[in-house]
Amino acid sequence: MSHTDICAHTPLWQDFIRNCQQLVTPVDPYLISGTLTRVAGLVMEAVGLKLAVGTSCLVLLPNGNNVTAEVVGFSGERLFLMPSSDVYGLAPGAKVIPLEYLGNMPHVGVAQHPRRRAADRTKHIQVGQALLGRVLNGVGEPLDRGGILNCDHSVPLYSRPFNPLERAPIEETLDVGVRAINTLLSVGRGQRMGLFAGSGVGKSVLLGMMARYTSADVIVVALIGERGREVKEFIENILGSAGLQRSVVIAAPADTSPLMRLQGAAYATAVAEYFRNEGKHVLLIMDSLTRFAMAQREIALAIGEPPATKGYPPSVFARLPQLVERAGNGRLGSGSITAFYTILTENDDPNDPIADNARAILDGHIVLSRQLAESGHYPAIDIEASISRVMPSIVTSQQLERAQRFKGLYARYRQNRDLINVGAYIPGSDLQLDKAIKLYPDMESFLQQGMFEAAHSTDSISQFMRLAL
Repeated sequence: MSHTDICAHTPLWQDFIRNCQQLVTPVDPYLISGTLTRVAGLVMEAVGLKLAVGTSCLVLLPNGNNVTAEVVGFSGERLFLMPSSDVYGLAPGAKVIPLEYLGNMPHVGVAQHPRRRAADRTKHIQVGQALLGRVLNGVGEPLDRGGILNCDHSVPLYSRPFNPLERAPIEETLDVGVRAINTLLSVGRGQRMGLFAGSGVGKSVLLGMMARYTSADVIVVALIGERGREVKEFIENILGSAGLQRSVVIAAPADTSPLMRLQGAAYATAVAEYFRNEGKHVLLIMDSLTRFAMAQREIALAIGEPPATKGYPPSVFARLPQLVERAGNGRLGSGSITAFYTILTENDDPNDPIADNARAILDGHIVLSRQLAESGHYPAIDIEASISRVMPSIVTSQQLERAQRFKGLYARYRQNRDLINVGAYIPGSDLQLDKAIKLYPDMESFLQQGMFEAAHSTDSISQFMRLAL
């Protein structure tokens, strides 16, 4: 042992070191920050930082408050950030601080370990059984005044792509409690379906029926970009207290920022993935996929991405399959996510770019008809325009054959409806049309169902088989 080591361990040296430590004044750790240089519409620009896309930051306001933002792009030395709330009060030169660098700083108010740099830069969210029965916003903050969340687990907000060869096949039918769907558009556990509808044709009512009557362990409802008034109405009048007990509701209404709407959809999907990995059968209802696409369009156009198809930039059509492909069956032995995404068809145009793209990436589509809704036919499902792509592999050949005959007779009548109504059709000219005319009242009655009427799969199929097709 050297002379220096011996001296350092003597009582005199130890007392001297303790006295020096007491004289040292603790200081805040060095804080890396950038500077806000520009705010234009929805986008903020900052310099002085080099951060990855997706990094969360705080922008400090002169009054001591702060605005949460996320890096959505960059150009040279400039970072483009999108706020999760309004930008009132921001001033030139405001500090921009990455959340991963924040420590126990009283002037910032974020409690994390000083200068903690996460090895995994992916955002994580808290999940667990405590989420059931709760109503949250797009970043997981409670909206229902039910107290703080006490969750034991965390998962990434954006999961990695799923190996399609490891995904369990869809082999089991799912009872959704709607007669027309259970028999003519049978849905399988793990299927992703689109609900295509214009405004005011009963979309929310049909979603509520499926939320109440579907045989699922957990229901995750994502209300993305819809009217704020509809959130409370959906929970109280459509979902009900019994349905809420097995549900998690994530609401990011139209008045929230586009970043919050994007995160709300990703948050709901991550919660559904957690319960699926726990072995649960999950029903994911997202209203709507169109509002998700519009939020991505707002962000992309704001940072300068050129529009491509009817004002939608290419990144919109890249984000849609990334979100949808996270649903579905998990690995063999795990649970499933059966997802229903609503797609708003602008001006009832089925060739709207979002509707057209969604139709290509989903496992089927249910089309709601304005004409049927205006005639008092609910649910206003257009059987002719709707299809379930997995139905042939999950139902019996007898049910599939009868479903095809039903659709054929139903379509034959509707194609000749005007001739029949004006008396221009002569009975006996077409034997199939004669049969369709005779059966049409029974078929129309079969397709209609009350909002609070549950039509479970066994009863629906029995009634379907009794039709004289």
